Amino acid sequence: MRYPYDAELAAALALSASYSIQQLEEARLEHERYLAASQPHVDGADQLRITDSEVPAGSHGPAVGVRVFTPFLLEPPVPAALFIHGGGFVLGSIQSEQGFAAAAAVEAEAVVVSVEYRLAPENRYPAGVEDCYAAFRWMVENAAELGIDPDRIGITGSSAGGGLAAAVALMARDRGGPQPCFQLLNMPVLDDRLDTPSMVAFTDTPIWNRDSAEASWRYYLDARTAGTPDVPYYAAPARADDLSRLPAAYIATAEFDPLRDEGLLYALRLLQAGVSVEVHNFPGTFHGSDVIQCAELSRLQLAENHAALRRGLRSPRLTMITD
Repeated sequence: MRYPYDAELAAALALSASYSIQQLEEARLEHERYLAASQPHVDGADQLRITDSEVPAGSHGPAVGVRVFTPFLLEPPVPAALFIHGGGFVLGSIQSEQGFAAAAAVEAEAVVVSVEYRLAPENRYPAGVEDCYAAFRWMVENAAELGIDPDRIGITGSSAGGGLAAAVALMARDRGGPQPCFQLLNMPVLDDRLDTPSMVAFTDTPIWNRDSAEASWRYYLDARTAGTPDVPYYAAPARADDLSRLPAAYIATAEFDPLRDEGLLYALRLLQAGVSVEVHNFPGTFHGSDVIQCAELSRLQLAENHAALRRGLRSPRLTMITD
């Protein structure tokens, strides 16, 4: 099918990587190379202190690696964000998205902690999301050492990282511990049922399509079968019946992305549950097109994400007033 992509993005498609997660090892190598060539460059030596650390092993698995990006010019305590990379639950690393995490720290004026969560299929659900939740708790518990405000810690993620960010917000609410102040879900993976109009229609879109989504969920869900009632909402947040008492959100979607409608529907349900939400659907875009930084529209997407994160980490918490 022919799609009316943004002209600059359409021109860049010919130079973009083409790989399928059906061939997982090849896809992992290509994904790392593609992101290394595409991500924004931030001179960490001038603007950031970058350190690696470990979240101690807990009841849910081994120690979790994290990379901390701290802007030099900020006076603590400062806002912070947990950064969860994308990759369909099976691709990516803190190294592959280092430029994006560094840019988020500089532009959002916040400490950013990128988490090296375990990937499927070697480590299926709930390994990855438990690693992300553990990293969030570690940020709160080590706030003084990290120079961050424990009441101003948000979560940000793209694609599968956006789905994991939404799941961490649900976990934090349900487990009664520290709560994130904000969630930024960029083109998020939220629903294993794959029944939205965009998921049904977009079978041949670049970077991500229905076949990719089906494979991704098979890798992630272990013995559970995608689309059945057995899938828990920490795996697929769109399945949650109750979205109340969650942090304010910014949700970005792409017009020709199979994931478009699950992101928009999740935003609508958050609003209906009394959660403050900002939504932006970018016309002429496709899943992951925001990494193509030679296109003006992609640079706008990234700038808006940074601006939304900066606002979200600084906005006062909203208190519901009822009669």
